[in-house]
Amino acid sequence: MERTKFHKTIGYLRVSTIDQNTEKNKLDVLNFANNRDFGRVQFVEEHVSGIKTWKKRKLYDVVQSLKANDILIVPELSRLGRSLVDVLDVLNTLTSKDVKVYSVKENFQLNGTDMQSKVMRTLLTLFAEIERDLISARTKEGLAAARAQGRVGGRPRGVGRSRLDKYREEIIALIKNGSQRKFIAKRFGVTPANLLHWLKNHKLDNLKPQP
Repeated sequence: MERTKFHKTIGYLRVSTIDQNTEKNKLDVLNFANNRDFGRVQFVEEHVSGIKTWKKRKLYDVVQSLKANDILIVPELSRLGRSLVDVLDVLNTLTSKDVKVYSVKENFQLNGTDMQSKVMRTLLTLFAEIERDLISARTKEGLAAARAQGRVGGRPRGVGRSRLDKYREEIIALIKNGSQRKFIAKRFGVTPANLLHWLKNHKLDNLKPQP
């Protein structure tokens, strides 16, 4: 593989606690890059909780800086996001920029045009959808159980009816799981602005992702 094909190679390392170190992961990434003749690796390291969405971490700045044919290497997929939905969001963003992403642990190129990459992205999309459906199912089961015990959820008094009202508990669960508002709005057929307006009216706009 010719190095001149790529502008730069970034190794992204994240650990969740201050007492962990990145040395082993750094060595794994270097060996991975050397075996593929990727050239010099620039490392970006951060100590940050896994519950923090990728757009509020150094990773966001890394993604923004990468250009077509650049390479991003991670020790494993879980370093990219707090959930499959989050990971898929990162990968889709990088795919749109024609950035090549490699995971050492999974030994996959995740954003190429080869068949393996396409299969991997398809599987991730499927698993993310399953994850969202499981959240929805758990939410509906919890709501049904609450109703059976006499605790019925509903919209606050004085707030007008909205097509989102019947999805209230599912929307809350998705936000707590780290789903982006743009994704939630698309899922329920409204604009992000309409979703934000609905959240504010129902005093839900301060909801944060939970561990």
